[in-house]
Amino acid sequence: MKKSLYLFCVLLCANFSFAQKKQGFVLTSPNGKIEVKISVNDKISWTISHEKDLILAPSSMSMTLDENQILGKNPVVLNSKKEAVNTSFETPFYKKKSVQNKYNQLTINFKNDFSIEFRVFDDGAAYRFTTKKKKDITVKSEEVVLNFDHDYSTLMPYVRDLRNPKDSYISSFEAHYENKKISEFAKDTLAFLPFLIDYQNHKKAVFLEADLNDYPGLFVTNNKNKTGFESRFSKYPIQESNGGFNNINRLITERADYLVKTKGTRTFPWRAIIISENDSALANNDMVQKLAEPSKIKDLSWIKPGKVAWDWWNDWNIYNVDFKAGINTQTYKYYIDFASKNKVEYIVLDEGWSVESDIMKHNPNVDLKALIAYAKERNVGIILWASWMALTKDTEGVFENYAKLGIKGFKVDFLDRDDAKMVNSVYDIAQKAADKKLVLDFHGMYKPTGIQRTFPNILNFEGVKGLENNKWTPNDDVPLYDCTIPFIRMMAGPMDYTPGAMRNATKSEFKPSHSNPMSQGTRCHQLALYTIFEAPLQMMADSPTAYMKEQESTDFIAQVPTTFDETVSLNSEVGKFVTIARKKGNTWYLGAITNWDSRDITIDFSFLEKGKKFQAEIFSDGLNADKAAVDYKKEIITVDSTTKLTYHLANGGGLAMIIK
Repeated sequence: MKKSLYLFCVLLCANFSFAQKKQGFVLTSPNGKIEVKISVNDKISWTISHEKDLILAPSSMSMTLDENQILGKNPVVLNSKKEAVNTSFETPFYKKKSVQNKYNQLTINFKNDFSIEFRVFDDGAAYRFTTKKKKDITVKSEEVVLNFDHDYSTLMPYVRDLRNPKDSYISSFEAHYENKKISEFAKDTLAFLPFLIDYQNHKKAVFLEADLNDYPGLFVTNNKNKTGFESRFSKYPIQESNGGFNNINRLITERADYLVKTKGTRTFPWRAIIISENDSALANNDMVQKLAEPSKIKDLSWIKPGKVAWDWWNDWNIYNVDFKAGINTQTYKYYIDFASKNKVEYIVLDEGWSVESDIMKHNPNVDLKALIAYAKERNVGIILWASWMALTKDTEGVFENYAKLGIKGFKVDFLDRDDAKMVNSVYDIAQKAADKKLVLDFHGMYKPTGIQRTFPNILNFEGVKGLENNKWTPNDDVPLYDCTIPFIRMMAGPMDYTPGAMRNATKSEFKPSHSNPMSQGTRCHQLALYTIFEAPLQMMADSPTAYMKEQESTDFIAQVPTTFDETVSLNSEVGKFVTIARKKGNTWYLGAITNWDSRDITIDFSFLEKGKKFQAEIFSDGLNADKAAVDYKKEIITVDSTTKLTYHLANGGGLAMIIK
């Protein structure tokens, strides 16, 4: 009897063990098109299908903690829970008033105090780890795998930062997209997120991360089989030194053997995949907003988005004035007068207004108190540039000092990292700025991952190869890039691209210039970017002199808001052309751009309210824009929801409208 009981127990344990090692879960999107299968075996993996198409082949996930504890190795499921969520939330400084948040969720709880949450939306899927450890933990590594069933084409931004070739994780996160097969991923290199996979059946997927907090950003490299990608993360910095541009970067001289020491009870960043059946949908996606932590700021009334008259790109190059232009009080008063006259909300004082290594010490040629008073009388706010290194010497003291003086915000530059220490610093800066009611523009910054929802006083981020690169990179294909980033980088959040060039050039005529910089493509291409590119704090890159010479274009730019109530993505194709309409109040704004290929596009105005007539102010490429990129035609016509109009976009051309 005892022997029989013993055998029964052994068999029961064996069967229980087998059941634990082989478990499967299925989660579908609310519309039923996306199916996620989760397999719990000796490892945890997920597979994603969209209708009959395999989007992601079985791909494993795990997290290694100290003492070699691997969350995801021989996992034991305790229980699971499914739930359906259908809600919405307000988005005050965004491309739409509110976001619909509808998804199905599966939470699997495992032995060893960890869980994995899976969410499936109609437009994608995501997962994240959650731990419930009583003591603090050390994360040594995380396994994020992306496997595919075919050698698909990709649009991938590689890390190519030669300032510190010994450390690939030091990066400005500015790169054009390389169109290569998965198997052609450059050996021994890293790429950052977001990036795109083209399934060549009109379906595409974009991979990104969200809610990056107290954790390093995710990079990818090719896996050994060249059928996909695997994760890489920057280790935690333990020794740093000054270096880089003007010696104002912090370069890493030694890293720890771990990613982060963190709380034992917490959620980790989301690993997300956005799936689209058409390119237009990618240009109007809310996944990062949906996965981000809600706002930590209760009173948002003091946060003012708007446009900024910028000094650096145009090299302070104003003329026909009776003073020497440069980094001085008279020049900045001129910028303030220009901003006030054109109802531009801010000016920025870029590098040079202070000692770069000590921003509490002013350039003697810049009377900051006088400028603040002068700007206040004219209803213009002042934003100050600061390197991250100089600001973080005493962030709270700097913010307190300049907030008392009347400064409205800071443009923080040269972060150039996304290790856990830098990510924590960004959160710290955001909180301290909010405490003093200061807005922020993070330049020289990793891509946004949702912190713009968590701290709405962060109005913009760089992490994009913007217009400033035109001053020194003549071989860049800018119109191609402009027609690509709305479908990839912009899905992560706002872009401090800094448009607005008034010296516009054809492909053959373009050349770099420091004091008289040009843009590639037509005038209308530049005008359209103010609608297409999301930027609650949007720069006007050219000089007041250039804008006053082109007052008709300036008047158009000044009318375009930087946040909107509604967005409609019209007919578009990745890398070829983009068409987007956005609404603010009762007015619509429309922008369309093309790459270096000229093309005809048809605008269908069915997004307008039915039964009403609208007046459209239209800037289109001129008949001679193929040779003189500054050439444009302005017209005012009446349209309604039944109107369809075809326009010719010149090489690198554009189309811009205000529809009232």
